[in-house]
Amino acid sequence: MILKSYNNVIMELSAPFLASYWQYIASVFAGIFIAQVMRGVFQQKKQGYTVDVDPMQDGETADIPQSDPRELGDNDQIPYPWFEDRLTEEQMKQKSAEFYEKMNKRRTVRKISDEDVPLEVVENIIKTAGTSPSGAHTEPWTFVVVQDKSVKAEIRRIVEEKEYLNYGRRMGEQWVKDIEYFKTTWAKPYIDTAPYLILVFKQVYGFNEDGSKKMHYYNEMSVCISVGLLLAAIQNAGLVTVTSTPMNAGPQLRELLGRKSNEKLILLLPLGYPDKQAMMPNIRRKPLKDIMVLK
Repeated sequence: MILKSYNNVIMELSAPFLASYWQYIASVFAGIFIAQVMRGVFQQKKQGYTVDVDPMQDGETADIPQSDPRELGDNDQIPYPWFEDRLTEEQMKQKSAEFYEKMNKRRTVRKISDEDVPLEVVENIIKTAGTSPSGAHTEPWTFVVVQDKSVKAEIRRIVEEKEYLNYGRRMGEQWVKDIEYFKTTWAKPYIDTAPYLILVFKQVYGFNEDGSKKMHYYNEMSVCISVGLLLAAIQNAGLVTVTSTPMNAGPQLRELLGRKSNEKLILLLPLGYPDKQAMMPNIRRKPLKDIMVLK
């Protein structure tokens, strides 16, 4: 009863005030609301290094049951068949030295000729990348090879649109400064000129025959190992490339290329011969003593 009387008194005292000044009070709240909306629209936050190809999130695979490796049994094991291919020590030294010399000539090249490359060579390069080891032999990679000029043009449009924003806002001043030496900008003309593009997707998970999800263990690490073999195969074939990470363009490129939702873009690599006017940074690689530790 007392509380009800108190509320009535408050309402009687405040009613004249609200009646006289309600329009000013409403204006204040409306101003606060509009200010918050405008801040959300126009405020440009300085973004750090964020990419579409972040490591796999736990939530994407939390509901996928893990298979039992014991289900494979012993019948899936066969004797090692290539003992006859064993090299002598001298042969090993020679071949390893020759392979190193060939790989040491590998360089990132951003000016690529439009001269055609035999498709068979590209197929052999992809097959080589496919020999990579992978977690539980899930082979969680997809290599999309693009030859069509109109598709390449659309890929370039998407990538450059995102890269323009990346260089202007997302990458940060220090990052942009660090890559000035390599003469790289948001413009990616090699996407148009290279006879082929290889877009490397990781499969976060796979599918069983019944349509259920299948766990892909260490999918990102497995794909990265396969890219190492891919780069070696490209160099071995006498071709060049640049390992491009199309930051924030992954979802659009995945849709453009008709890839499934379980795939995420890792790298974009143009493939071809070096242009006759190609330039490259005069880099030096770390000596063996700086990269190898022998115990």
